[in-house]
Amino acid sequence: MCLGIPGKIESIIGTDPLEKVGRVNFGGVFREVSLACVPEAQVGDYVIVHAGMALSVLDEKEAQATLEVFSQIPADGEVSANSNLPGKS
Repeated sequence: MCLGIPGKIESIIGTDPLEKVGRVNFGGVFREVSLACVPEAQVGDYVIVHAGMALSVLDEKEAQATLEVFSQIPADGEVSANSNLPGKS
């Protein structure tokens, strides 16, 4: 299973759509991410990132909701049967 993580674009380097790189903030951890798949992305946008590539642009509300769900996942990845996470009964 692959997992895309939302992050906020803090700055963009380059103008060529295929070579643009964003400095993306993942809750205080910054990474350089290719923006080739999301040429419309701007500073301040949230993007879903997988394997160093931004795959889609999210609105802030959707990004915050996703981050809230991630924050409820235990560090060991084990989710109990009585968890309140979406998709768990």
